[in-house]
Amino acid sequence: MSWIDISIICLYLLAMLGVGFYFMRRNKTTDDYYVGGRKLNSFHIGLSVVATDVGGGFSIGLGGLGFTMGLSGSWLLFTGLIGAWLSGVLLIPKVSGLARKKGFLSFPQFLAHIFDKRVALLAGVISAIGYLGFTSSQILAGAKLASSTFSSLTLNNALLLMGTIAVAYTVLGGLKAVIYTDTIQWIILMTGLIFIGLPFAYIKIGGLESVRETVKPEFLRLDAVSWQQITNWMFTIIPIWFIGMTLYQRIYAAKDMKTAQRGWFIAGLFEYPLMAFIGVILGMFSRVALHQGLLPGYSAANIDAEMGLPVLLRNILPVGFLGIVISAYFSAIMSTADSCLMAASGNILTDVFKKHNARNSLRYSQVLTMVIGVIALLLALKMTSVLELMLHSYSFMVSGMIIPVLVALFAKRPDAKAALISMFAGGSATLTLIIMNIDLPLGLDANIFGIACSLMAYLAADFINKRVVRP
Repeated sequence: MSWIDISIICLYLLAMLGVGFYFMRRNKTTDDYYVGGRKLNSFHIGLSVVATDVGGGFSIGLGGLGFTMGLSGSWLLFTGLIGAWLSGVLLIPKVSGLARKKGFLSFPQFLAHIFDKRVALLAGVISAIGYLGFTSSQILAGAKLASSTFSSLTLNNALLLMGTIAVAYTVLGGLKAVIYTDTIQWIILMTGLIFIGLPFAYIKIGGLESVRETVKPEFLRLDAVSWQQITNWMFTIIPIWFIGMTLYQRIYAAKDMKTAQRGWFIAGLFEYPLMAFIGVILGMFSRVALHQGLLPGYSAANIDAEMGLPVLLRNILPVGFLGIVISAYFSAIMSTADSCLMAASGNILTDVFKKHNARNSLRYSQVLTMVIGVIALLLALKMTSVLELMLHSYSFMVSGMIIPVLVALFAKRPDAKAALISMFAGGSATLTLIIMNIDLPLGLDANIFGIACSLMAYLAADFINKRVVRP
C-alpha cells in the first residue's frame, strides 16, 4: 500500500478521534452522553440506525456470504428491512412519548415502567453481555480488514489498533459523537462502494460474462437458499429491532415520534436492497477474482471467505482509491462498534449500577465505557468468525428478551414474575444449546428453540400466578 493510501486512512482515523474530542467538550450531562440531548433529526437518526445495524460486521459478513452463496445471501438484510418497518409502526409510537416524559436513558427502563425493577435489572445484564459480544465482533471485523490490507500487520496487532481507536472516541464523545460520525461514516461507505469498489472490481474481473463462467448458476439466483436459513435469519434479526439498546437510544435521541419513525423507514431502505446487494455482489466478485488468480498468495483451500473482499480491494484498486474504500469499511466497522459499546455501557450504568443520576455520572459513564471496551477487545482476541460471533450475540439477547417486550407492547396485564422466568428460560436455553453445539431438528437455530422456551415459560408462569392470586 502506498503512502498516499496510508495517509488517507490515517487522516480518517484522526478525524474520528477529533469528533470525539469535540463532543467531549460539549457533553454536560448523561442525557447528552447517552441520548444526544434528545434533539436529533430524522436524517441523522436514519443514517445512524443503518450504520449501526449493518456496520462493519454485516459489511464483512455479507462479503463472506456473497463469496460462499452469491446473491441469495442478500436475504440476510431483507430481514433487517422487515424489522425496521415493523418496529417503526409498532414499537416507536408506544415508546417515544413515554421515554420523553419519563426521561428514559436505556431500554430496560421501559421494561421497568411496564413490569418492575427486577425485570429491568435482568434485561440490563442480558443486553450488556450481548452488546459486549457484538462490540467484539466489530473490532474483529476491523482487524481482519486492517491485517488483510497491511501485509506487515498481524491480526492481533490490528485488533489492538482498531480497538483502541474505536474505544477512544466513543469514551470521549458519547452518543452525539457516535451519531454524527455514523452519518459521515455511512456516506463514506456508500460513496466508496458504489462509485469506486463496484466499478473497479467489475472491470477488473472481466464483467458479467466472467462471473457467469466462473461461479455456479445458483450464485446468480435469489432462491438458492434454504427455508431453514431464512427462518434462522428472521428469528435472529427481526426481533433485535424490538430489543436492541442501540435502537432505543436513537428513539430517545430523536426530537419527536415522527422523526424517529422517518429515521427507521430510511434505515430499512438503506439496508435492503441497497447494502444487501452491494455486499454480496462484491463478495461474489472476490470469488471470481480468486479463481482468476487475482488474489496472489491465496487459494480456495486457504482463504477465509470473510477475507475475500478486503483482499480483492487491496489488489485491484489504484493508489488513492484504495485508501478511500478501506476508510469506508473502517467507517462501517466503527459505526457499529461505537454504538454497541455505548449500549453496553448505558445498560450497566443505568440498569445495573444505577449511577445515571449520580453527581459525577458523566465521568462514571466514560470510565465504564473504557472498561467495557477493553473487555470487548480481549474477547475479540479469542474469536475467529465475525458473523458467527455477531449472530450468537444477537441470539442470546433476542431469546432472553423478545417475549417480555412483546408482552409489554400488547398484553393488557403484563406479569413481572412471568417475565423474569421467561428471560431466564430463553437466554439460558439458547446459550446452553450454543455452548454444547447440539445438532437441532431441521437445522434450525438455537435461538428459535430459546424463544419457544421463553414463550412457554411465560405462559406457564402467568397461568400459575393467576391461579395463585385468584380467591
